[in-house]
Amino acid sequence: MQKTIELRDAEQAVTLFGSHDRYLRLLRQALGIHITARNGLIKLEGEEAQVNRAEEILQRLINIVDKYGVLGTKEVEETITATEKGLSASGGLPKGSEVVIKGVSVRPKTEGQAKYVEAILDNDLIFCIGPAGTGKTYLAVAVALSALRTGQLRKIVLARPAIEAGEKLGYLPGDIQAKVNPYLRPLYDALEDMMEVNQVRKYIENDIIEILPLAYMRGRTLNDAFVILDEAQNCTIRQMKTFLTRLGVKGRVVVTGDITQVDLPPGEPSGLIDVQARLKGVKGVAFIYLTIKDIVRHRLVQEIVEAYGAKD
Repeated sequence: MQKTIELRDAEQAVTLFGSHDRYLRLLRQALGIHITARNGLIKLEGEEAQVNRAEEILQRLINIVDKYGVLGTKEVEETITATEKGLSASGGLPKGSEVVIKGVSVRPKTEGQAKYVEAILDNDLIFCIGPAGTGKTYLAVAVALSALRTGQLRKIVLARPAIEAGEKLGYLPGDIQAKVNPYLRPLYDALEDMMEVNQVRKYIENDIIEILPLAYMRGRTLNDAFVILDEAQNCTIRQMKTFLTRLGVKGRVVVTGDITQVDLPPGEPSGLIDVQARLKGVKGVAFIYLTIKDIVRHRLVQEIVEAYGAKD
């Protein structure tokens, strides 16, 4: 079987093929078909199933190039793996399936995590409550990146309350970015675990990924965005309301937190505790509760959480 794909221009071709055609070589090795590129045309020759798969992969990669202007080895590997595992062309993930990041699978490792991923895929607003080490933020970021790269949403917004300084960051040295970075570092860490550092930087520079303190969410309307609020137990009731009303058209919001680690001043109720009663039973809203059985960090973390929980 033979198929031809026409490219828009030379710039698109250079980005798609990679330096010295290394991305084309990856495709040839993965699919075992003959792929030639000349004069803005890509010719695919081989068995029908593999040619069709190569066409799907290339179309996905072309979409990434057109949307973001960059392409890396990881994106090519992820796309190849995604089509092998039967993810739809629209980027939808089968229920309970893994999220393909960095050419490998970021998959739920416990029954609770699997329910969490399903809830993210099936609802517009998801609350995940559980102890440290259960993958609340990590899995949300993985699904967000998958949705971004497959074109389901155009932007990722990651927010976190800077509660340790009571949202008053003036005494810290440096400009505002330097002041808030210590509080946002865990979100950068999650991204950099799944993307190359230069790609994270590029996405942030192009406003495709935005990382900001919760206090900066006021007045925003986030359309076509995957929004994650981390450490939400440290939101006040008013902050939670302000944040949740930022949800825009075709948006999705994941709120994560551990209600056993509230750092708000004494007498200030947590918005994450409060919202459970307010939104219980609302269609399109899901509450997922993870436990120490879902902890996937070092084996001692589970025992530590259990030990402190027994006393507090």
